[in-house]
Amino acid sequence: MFDLTLFVYGLLAALLLPSLTWIVSLFKGDASIVDSFWSVIFLVLCAIWFFAQEDTTTRSIIVFALVALWALRLSAYITWRNWGADEDTRYQEMRRKHSPNFAVKSLFIVFLLQGLLAWIIALPLLAAITGSRPLNLIDALAAFLALFGTLFESIADAQLAGFKARPDTQGRVMDTGLWRYTRHPNYFGEFCVWWGFYLFALAAGGWWSILSPLLMTFLLLRVSGVALLEKDIAERRPAYREYIERTNAFFPGIPKNTHKTVTHR
Repeated sequence: MFDLTLFVYGLLAALLLPSLTWIVSLFKGDASIVDSFWSVIFLVLCAIWFFAQEDTTTRSIIVFALVALWALRLSAYITWRNWGADEDTRYQEMRRKHSPNFAVKSLFIVFLLQGLLAWIIALPLLAAITGSRPLNLIDALAAFLALFGTLFESIADAQLAGFKARPDTQGRVMDTGLWRYTRHPNYFGEFCVWWGFYLFALAAGGWWSILSPLLMTFLLLRVSGVALLEKDIAERRPAYREYIERTNAFFPGIPKNTHKTVTHR
């Protein structure tokens, strides 16, 4: 059953945390710190809804644990990756496009927007945590898919970090490990995570929360994920064009044989 009161409480939290993060960004002059707190918003929402229940269920405990695992891992990785680096180029471009007064505008077009999206995408978590139906086979599939997605994107992030740490990879294309089978294994992992969370909601009777995985899939494929990262990369890096020709963009698959000598990244 949909709990409107808890959903509204979630909205307040989803707007408060990004607002606090925005204040920090003003002192740092770096809007990209929002990325480190993206997954934390979901953990906070999950915690609010979990502790608001008088009687916790096995499903709610499992979902809370899986969200914590996914959120803390992702936040820690992004924070480590960006530590000491300049503002992400995506936000530098936004800063140029929306200047002057980007500092004020960023509260709405970056921070609060992400909070609002997180609140909507978190719908399956609310349904799964507040649902009272007993565990069933769909929950087992949900747990497997969420764990698989978390592991898949964790391995992909670790492989890319290791690749970038090598001194001989400047200007080269990462096409080994999971990156051999999909150009965006981290996004594919994220896709699996959110469809896994939706299956928990479905098992609890929250079929109506399907908007969440559909919206996340759209964002990953058409907005802030694949489409944004590959907007002009082939023009800037010819080796990446060859990588595109032989490697699936999103769903993993066997690389195509293009009969070309490929430069690795």
